[in-house]
Parts: sequence; C-alpha cells; structure tokens
Amino acid sequence: MRRKDIAYGEREIEGPLATRMLESGLAATDHFEKTAGDTNQMDMLERLLQSLDGYMPLLTVLAITCIILWVANRLLMSRVVNTSTDSRLPRQLTMLVLTAIGIIAVILSLPISETTRGELLSLLGLVLTGVIALSSTTFVSNVMAGLMLRSVKSFRLGDFIHAGEHFGRVTERGLFHTEIQTEDRDLVTLPNLFLASSPITVVRSSGTIISCELSLGYDVPHHEVEPLLKEAALNCELQDPFVQIRKLGDFSVTYRVAAYYPEVKHILTMRSKLHQKVLDQLHGAGIEIVSPTFMNQRQFNSGEQFLATPKRPDPFEEQHPPPEALIFDKADRAEKIHVLKSEAEVLAGEIKTLEAQLSKAENGSKPALKAQIEKRNKRIELLEKIVHKAKEETND
Repeated sequence: MRRKDIAYGEREIEGPLATRMLESGLAATDHFEKTAGDTNQMDMLERLLQSLDGYMPLLTVLAITCIILWVANRLLMSRVVNTSTDSRLPRQLTMLVLTAIGIIAVILSLPISETTRGELLSLLGLVLTGVIALSSTTFVSNVMAGLMLRSVKSFRLGDFIHAGEHFGRVTERGLFHTEIQTEDRDLVTLPNLFLASSPITVVRSSGTIISCELSLGYDVPHHEVEPLLKEAALNCELQDPFVQIRKLGDFSVTYRVAAYYPEVKHILTMRSKLHQKVLDQLHGAGIEIVSPTFMNQRQFNSGEQFLATPKRPDPFEEQHPPPEALIFDKADRAEKIHVLKSEAEVLAGEIKTLEAQLSKAENGSKPALKAQIEKRNKRIELLEKIVHKAKEETND
C-alpha cells in the first residue's frame, strides 16, 4: 500500500501522518485477532472440562476398582504359592466376588440416564442367568458341582473312592476337578460335574469289608468249605469272617468269604493276602478249586488231583513293605497334610481359650497358662514346618 492518497473523510492525507494512521490500524487489527483466538481457546477448554466432569465418577471408580483387585490378587493369590487347593478355593471365590462387585460399580458410575443404567443392570442379570442356565455344558457346572461336593462332604483327602470305572485315593480337591491316585500310581483328574452326577462309593476310614469269591464243584460239601474259608480269613488277621453261597451254577457253587478290615490303607495288600490264604487253606485240605468241566489235553486218572505243592513257612523269609506305600504316595502325603492342618487348627483354638483364661486369671496361675500357650505355639510351628516340607515333596 502506498504511503499517500489515503482517504480521510473528504480529504486525502499524505506524508508521515498517513503512515502513522496505517500502522495504528494494522496494530488494532492484530490485537483484535489475538484476543478472539484466546477467547476461542478458553471456550474449548471450558467445554472440555465440562465434558470431563461427567466422566470423573467413572474414572474414579475404575481406578479404585483396579487398585482393589490388584491388591487383593497380590495378597490372596500371588504371595501364597504353596497353598493347597482347599486353601485356594475361598481365595478364588473372593476374587470372583470382588470382580463382580467392581463390574456393578462401574455400571452404576456410567454418565448415562437412570433408564439406560437400569437396562444395563437388567442385561447383566440376564447374562448371568443365561450362563447359569447353560452351565450343564460349561465350566460353570464344574464350579457348582465342586461347591455341592464340599457342602455334602461325602469324602475327603486320602479316602478311597470308586466313581464309574475309576478307583483310587483322593489326592487333591479343586474348584473344577478332583484328582485321585489309582492302583497303578497314576493320577486321574475327574471333573466335579462327573462326580456330582455319578454314584460315588467311598471306603470308610473306620474300616471296610475284604472279600474273595471262588467256585467249587458240587462234590465238595459246603459244611466242609465254610470253616476252611473262615480260617483263611482269620489267618489274614481279619475280624468277624463270614461265608456266603452266592450262586448255584450249572457245574459249580460260587462262595464268597468276607471279613472286616479296620486298616483301609493296605486294602490292596489284604485282598491279595486273602486270596493267597484261601488258596493255601483249600489246597492244604485237599480241595480242588476247579469245576467238573475242567479239561486238559493230557489224559489223567479220574482220582488224580491237581494241587499246588504246599510251602512250609520260613521264619527267616524277608518281609517286604506293602505296595500301597509306593502306589498311593501322593495320597498319603495329602492325607497327612490334611491331618496336620486339622491338628494345627485345634491347637489354635486351644490357644485362644487359654489366652482368654490368661486375661482373667490371677497372678499365681498365669505362669502355668503361659507355659501351655508356649507349648502349643511350638507345636504349631513344628506342624507348619512338616506341612511345608510335605508340600515341597508333593510338588516334586
């Protein structure tokens, strides 16, 4: 723009005056544009803050929920490594409940209308209802079955159970499954749903019946067989033996000898020993354990008997330990851990009772109470060390 010929009213201004007026106009224009820009930025910032005000409760609830879940996971799950499945179950349920509460809290803090919030909660309820309704084919069913089995308390760690085609000792009980150790020392994992929907036979820890079945010919009188079978059971140190005639077959009679056995840990060895004693007892009495249809390719005389040569007992024969110690090693450790934990809980209860008595006792009887409390505390420390060592052996 030129420095002259600037119109001012009806006149034209030339020279230095025109220059000053031009510079003043440009400065005023720049100031107006700058002021307008600052105003727009302030308006945008205010609108952003106003929009964030509606999300502040949601962000706060999210932060608090994440912190609580992280702390709970650290305290309940991460730091406790060597806990058994029985101890982990309440911790897992606690985490599940805390997560559900966090989800509900987040929904309640959403910046939406009350109607929409209610619809979301209704949708969440429908989803949970659908999951429970379809739990027969999902893992949720195993959780429910596990809770049911724990509430019924039909078996515990170390018990012999028979479910379907599976037989063994219980080594572990979890939220989703139960583990047993079989006669071959293998570990079998059974879903809790399978156990809840199938009949379970539990060998009682107080004792069980050991039995043996065999068939003899009709030419052997039963009044001669029954005393021999009872004697065989007594030779195994079984209690209260009895004999039953189970079946009258076409060619033989089926007998069953049974007796009470209080020590169920060696049930496999005792079954084998009973069969052995029955065999020795009948052969020693000259009774063949064959039916009249017994046939061999070789020809024998009609009066010839097929008996094993009796063995004289050797007092110096080496006695081998029962195989159950090797077969059910993990089950034995699991049962011992359970028993030790139960003893520690009993001692803890006794300590609380003694501490209550100590607070009310006179000065003369306080030393004796303190000594009893100290004795039980030492016993609990010893039990904890034994349990920790047993858990390490189980993990190995």
